[in-house]
Amino acid sequence: MHLPARVQDQQRRIHSILMVLATSITVTACASIPPGKMSSASDVSAFNLNNIDTSKAAKSQESRVKFIILHYTALDMALSLQVLSEQAVSSHYLIGDDSPYMVYRLVDENRLAYHAGVSSWKTYPHLNANSIGIEIVSLGYQDTPSGRIYQPYPAHQIDALIVLLKDIVKRHQIQPENILGHSEIAPQRKPDPGPLFPWKKLADAGLVNWPDSRQVQLRQTVFEQQLPDVIWFQQKLAQHGYAVPQTGVWDQATRNVMTAFQTRYRPGLFDGNPDAGSAALLDVLTQSP
Repeated sequence: MHLPARVQDQQRRIHSILMVLATSITVTACASIPPGKMSSASDVSAFNLNNIDTSKAAKSQESRVKFIILHYTALDMALSLQVLSEQAVSSHYLIGDDSPYMVYRLVDENRLAYHAGVSSWKTYPHLNANSIGIEIVSLGYQDTPSGRIYQPYPAHQIDALIVLLKDIVKRHQIQPENILGHSEIAPQRKPDPGPLFPWKKLADAGLVNWPDSRQVQLRQTVFEQQLPDVIWFQQKLAQHGYAVPQTGVWDQATRNVMTAFQTRYRPGLFDGNPDAGSAALLDVLTQSP
């Protein structure tokens, strides 16, 4: 529809007035920003990480690291270093078997290493996320016609481990019950660090807990009269920390867990069978403080 010339002139004047007002509003808005300040969009781009104030620190905080997991590599020194530094598995530390015993830090403690795999302890799953992994160079064991032969750990290698553990424990406040072997957090898959690993020496160094031998002997005398049933063993193993079936059946999975327990606390006999000695150890270790 074609408008009369008079109406078109009025519309042009109104449009001109609106343009002037818009320009005036924009200038006024810009003038209202104090000198030295920028708009919010500019503020973001101007932020510098050096401006973060670190003068205050929250009291309510602690290390993310809750566990230390001990392994043997089942490889010689050269292959251990190659695999742990170049392949899909890794650990925070590697303790060599040469002399003097070199300790390698392969992953920073603040970063996750891939050493635990599918794992759990008590209420914690996937322990890679909150643990420090220490690999010890050792061939582990060799199967021979006369049976399985385990490689002992040289004393100086364990001495180096103890020094490293004490440092880590102090910095991260690791509890004694949270220094564990790979076989304990993955009893269905892993045997390391094996029956010749000297857990008692770590206990003597104040790093891990150890059951009182007199209490164990007293309880063993009682259990020799009557052995607890299967569900008792499964409940006690779970209370201690293991992932174990609660079926009342002594199946292979339960046997594997018992083997891991015996390997640590009674390495002289680790056949996975329930007996009075294992019951006594479990009872003492799970008693209330």
